[in-house]
Amino acid sequence: MIIGMTSTKIAVSLPGELVERAKRAVAEGQSASVSAYVARALEEQTKLDDLASLIDEMLAETGGPLTARERKDADRALGR
Repeated sequence: MIIGMTSTKIAVSLPGELVERAKRAVAEGQSASVSAYVARALEEQTKLDDLASLIDEMLAETGGPLTARERKDADRALGR
């Protein structure tokens, strides 16, 4: 949790497999609680969403998405 952030209790429905993974992470000492595990996952998703928005803005400023050729050249340059 982010220091200074208050907590709000909510109810969500999750697939059983994800709940079990969260409980396993707690049991293995990877997370303090299921709530902490879910909060960390939401923080990571927020970062990904912010990054996607930033990429969209950058692409809009530079002429739009990469063409197939540009993507192929980039993959080649990155050794993919």
